[in-house]
Amino acid sequence: MKKRVLAVLMAATMLLGLTACGGDGSTPAGGDVQGADGGSSSGTIKVGIINNDPNESGYRTANDKDLQAMFTAENGYDATFAYGKTNDEQINAAQQMIQDGVDYLLLSAADVSGWDTVLQDANNQGIKVILYDRTIDADPSLYVASIVSDMAKEGETAANWLKDQGLSEYNIIHIQGQMGSAAQVGRSGALLDMAAAEGWNVLVSQTADWNAEKAQQIVQSQIDAGKSFNVIYAENDDMAKGAVAALDANGITHGVNGDVIIMGFDTNKWALEELKAGNWNYDGQCNPLQASYLNDVIQKLEKGETITEKTIVMDEKGFDAKTITDDDVNTYGI
Repeated sequence: MKKRVLAVLMAATMLLGLTACGGDGSTPAGGDVQGADGGSSSGTIKVGIINNDPNESGYRTANDKDLQAMFTAENGYDATFAYGKTNDEQINAAQQMIQDGVDYLLLSAADVSGWDTVLQDANNQGIKVILYDRTIDADPSLYVASIVSDMAKEGETAANWLKDQGLSEYNIIHIQGQMGSAAQVGRSGALLDMAAAEGWNVLVSQTADWNAEKAQQIVQSQIDAGKSFNVIYAENDDMAKGAVAALDANGITHGVNGDVIIMGFDTNKWALEELKAGNWNYDGQCNPLQASYLNDVIQKLEKGETITEKTIVMDEKGFDAKTITDDDVNTYGI
């Protein structure tokens, strides 16, 4: 009953909701909150989990599925999940969870800034905060651990790969993710820094908000304007797919031996299959399976152990169409 009340309160608090943003086109209700079945019991660990819209991309769907599978009553958890695309939505959810007295607050922030008050409130209540998936700009003393991908390194790996292609000229359409997110900041920064250093021509840097249809529109607008380009750097796989749809609609070749290099991120299995087929050129890995890392930190804290490694960075790869294997597709595809 306590969880049902919380779910009603959260739904009312976050009524403005989310708009559709990719994936299969279905989107949870704004600020959707889901409580685990059953109530708290002695020895149960109460966690509040703040995440982004599970339908924003295949990566996020896999990330949410992984968390849902780990934080169950069978595994000793009483979990409440909340989803928000903006900081305001997520902060409202976090404040409600703090009031509800969770033991741990697990946070994948929509934006890197604006979290100091929430984290301080959690600390004042003895609630331990663990970051996952995305970093934030906050005093490290306000959270116990951060389990993240190195988004800047992902971008640097991709930008270095692009430099190594040795093109006679670089005319780039840059399709950005949700502005202000750690993924966007890291992947954009690396490309733009390299472009400035190497004298590459970035025709446009525009956000498609992780959405395939918006990415298609961005590329189509460049085609309609008569712009000449030979690289599309899309900051997730869904946006790369949308970009390719625009090329296909206009008879422009792409991928290995094509006129346009296609770059994506997240290593969805279908995207790696496109890579292996030669339709794309590069895909950067971003590991969504973080639940086991979070569980490990919580279990150590429950035993009174000290977390000595504040930032836990997952190792990730970049894949080239010319060298990717079936084993890579099956091992790393999500």
